[in-house]
Amino acid sequence: MNDFSPQESNLVDRDESRFSITENIGELVNVDEAKLKNTENSEGTIRNILSSYDIGQKLRQLRLRKKIALVDLGKHTGLSASMLSQLENGKLIPTLPTLARIAMVFDVGLDFFFGEKRARRVFSIVRARERFRFPELSDNPVPGYYFEVLAYGAVDKNMSAYLADFPKLEATEVSKHSHDGAEFIHVLHGVLAINYQSEEHTLETGDSVYFDSSEAHSYHGKSDVPAKAIVITTPPRL
Repeated sequence: MNDFSPQESNLVDRDESRFSITENIGELVNVDEAKLKNTENSEGTIRNILSSYDIGQKLRQLRLRKKIALVDLGKHTGLSASMLSQLENGKLIPTLPTLARIAMVFDVGLDFFFGEKRARRVFSIVRARERFRFPELSDNPVPGYYFEVLAYGAVDKNMSAYLADFPKLEATEVSKHSHDGAEFIHVLHGVLAINYQSEEHTLETGDSVYFDSSEAHSYHGKSDVPAKAIVITTPPRL
């Protein structure tokens, strides 16, 4: 499978709609707005992603470094001291125009707020209710699989993990793909077929496979109930 990795609206790049190793959640799948609006807790998920940049903490540090009171900053930005306080405490997520106004006052670029995430963002929990479910390709009428990204909040990952569903299809209905690195699949339930080096291999509940994903491969469900599997991809060795 190719890598993925949501930032805000265009949640998966077409080139990363198969399991690969370049996780950029901000470009995860071209899902239309209606689907996003119907995705429960999508706003909360996006808030969690933006909170990883600690914008409020950076704003507070910048203000204290310049020794500017909230009231005085409010006079310069046109924002109330109450709103600025909520921004600093992470209770509000600033819009780009608001953030640009603040950045101008302190003579910094927007990259000051987005340049680095928290250094401690090594431990990252993804709640089941926060995950998004995407088809293999947004424009494919018969997706070979559906996936959920299991570790989108973590940065500088050495691997990418997904929960995938494989509906029952014929081998001729799916296409092969490849990506640098390695791939590991563990079937949680159902029957999954993997075509690798022109040979079909069948995996059942509890079976696993590890392979060099630079070789063209494809997969499709073979059981009436869609096969479900954990899929892990890793980048190539340097």
